[in-house]
Amino acid sequence: MSAMESRMPPVQRAAVNGIEVAYYEVGPRQGVPVIFCHGFPELAFSWRHQLRAFEAAGRWAIAPDQRGYGLTSCPAEVTDYDIEHLTGDMVGLLNHLGIEKAIFCGHDWGGIVVWQMPLLHPDRVAGVVGLNTPFMPRSPIEPIAAMRFRFGPDMYIVWFQTPGDADAVLGADVEKTIRFFMRKASGLQEAAEPSAAGSTFAFKDLLQAWDPSDVGSQLLTHQELAAFVESFQATGFTGGINWYRNFTRNWERSEGQATRLDNLPCLMITAEKDAVLSPAMAEGMPGMIGDLEMHMVRDSGHWTQQEKPDEVNRLILDWLDRRYPK
Repeated sequence: MSAMESRMPPVQRAAVNGIEVAYYEVGPRQGVPVIFCHGFPELAFSWRHQLRAFEAAGRWAIAPDQRGYGLTSCPAEVTDYDIEHLTGDMVGLLNHLGIEKAIFCGHDWGGIVVWQMPLLHPDRVAGVVGLNTPFMPRSPIEPIAAMRFRFGPDMYIVWFQTPGDADAVLGADVEKTIRFFMRKASGLQEAAEPSAAGSTFAFKDLLQAWDPSDVGSQLLTHQELAAFVESFQATGFTGGINWYRNFTRNWERSEGQATRLDNLPCLMITAEKDAVLSPAMAEGMPGMIGDLEMHMVRDSGHWTQQEKPDEVNRLILDWLDRRYPK
């Protein structure tokens, strides 16, 4: 039995927002459900530990493979991956399941999606949980230009803008790519240091130079690694990369958007050693969110829900028990 089969509930499918979304559901259909939104390069499988804990706690939870990932459809156009489509998929999933409101919990890119949900679809959101990814004000300047200026031309999000390039590099050896990304904090600290060419987070150079015999910082078991590798070998990385290719479009379309969240319970969980989404990025959140609780997971890198699942599960379930008792 594969890790996907042994660690996840049976896959279900829904016709949503013009595509087919694959999702995994646990717990009794009672109370307010939590929708878990993954990041890059991840899958609903990234939430396997949380789904198991929620099921044991008698809590309703759903984790979809999001647009462009896993068993969910991968539309062809770059603009099919803008924030309207990504949040629209979550609304469509609620409609499919007959849910009026849900709590949205997101990590990495999924965190951007869940913080946008109450801005774009406030009537469908009961609460938000940010894992590593903070609620951030709209950039005063175009974001790719800002990243290029601050981090250099080889910074991975800037690199991702070039059609086909990152898709080919990441897809050339999927197992190496997943192993490179899915490392503990100690393995990814080098990404935060400027490369020889002067760029920070220059993942293209770091990936190509990385020695895959380095196993000390690996996060996944062989079975878990196989689940990610098999999925991305089937889909490639273009769908996920296309999310990044909409940064400018999303920024343009968000002009005039609200800059505060009020009357909405929010939980923010940071990771002490996340080199990409540092806890410092969340320091301004108390001034922008009226009802906010914050915690830090010590000694965790970027993949917090997989690296420190017991702590993440404890924090989320405790908050739910206090704010949304069964």
